[in-house]
Amino acid sequence: MTKTPKLDRRHFIQLAAIAAGASTLPLEAIAAGKIKVAGIYTQPIQQKWDARLHLALDAAQKAGTIDYKFSEKVANTDYVRVLREYAESGVQLIVGEAFGISKEARKVADDYPNVAFLMGDPFKPHGKNFSVFDNYIHEPCYLMGMIAGTMTKSNKIGMVGGYPIGEVNRLFHAFMNGALETNPKAQFKVNFIGSWYDPPKAKEAAFAQVETGVDILYAERAGVVDAAREKGILAFGNVNDMNKEENGKDVVVTSALWHMEPAINHAISLVAAGKFTAEDYKEWTMMAKGGASLAPYYEFDSKISADVKAKVEKVKADILAGKYTVKIIDDKPASTY
Repeated sequence: MTKTPKLDRRHFIQLAAIAAGASTLPLEAIAAGKIKVAGIYTQPIQQKWDARLHLALDAAQKAGTIDYKFSEKVANTDYVRVLREYAESGVQLIVGEAFGISKEARKVADDYPNVAFLMGDPFKPHGKNFSVFDNYIHEPCYLMGMIAGTMTKSNKIGMVGGYPIGEVNRLFHAFMNGALETNPKAQFKVNFIGSWYDPPKAKEAAFAQVETGVDILYAERAGVVDAAREKGILAFGNVNDMNKEENGKDVVVTSALWHMEPAINHAISLVAAGKFTAEDYKEWTMMAKGGASLAPYYEFDSKISADVKAKVEKVKADILAGKYTVKIIDDKPASTY
């Protein structure tokens, strides 16, 4: 198993605390002792989507609240077998992803009613023990778009994604709408590379977009930041802090961050209290509960006008207060030029 960056107990508590009302029982107050948790990932844990789940669970283990085991690079064709093996082993909570095998994963949950399942899945919760989550970081994507709209000189913004599925489409639409909020003349070039991890292919797609006049890139996939660096243009990051974690200094203005700690902590607390039920964890991955945020501007802070930063902060405050709703559009986005 690959080692991950160390998160100390204080940092874990800080992450947990960012979600107002993140659980009915604080993790430190769990009296039932550690619970056994398994993570099952279809990609290497270095792949940033799965990394968000792994880091949250690893932090909980370091905090002493769970015993955690995981399997990575589990193909969909083998996923159900691994699910059943963990369920048979006595774990109390399984965290993973059921994209493409939703029906089969639900059958496993039915067969193990005493095991809690928290699965990435675009459909509704199932039975009494199958909860679902998805990637809802569209709110910080909208905020990024607001900034991007003011930084493009050509009014052409490029976007390179993995697959045109709901969890990606909603981020692209939010980014585009944010850009149009500050720059009605903005146009977009959208491409999907048909892979969750193929940096060379993503880089080539970004190069092709730059040839059409794009001077800002939304890096939904790894590889786009490298293209932006080589072409001398700016980029915006996705899921993790691409300025710090993906060689984005002087290139990545900011990133839409996904924090799975609130959702994971909520599930752990409910399992420990014997209160876990099937529910949709959507809200736990959004800004109000700490599941999403906008990364710092770092070296770009002085390059973004005070007026733009004030507008972004106003919309951010309204989102957190429930006064502004960023539209969720899961339809496939199209290029506009």
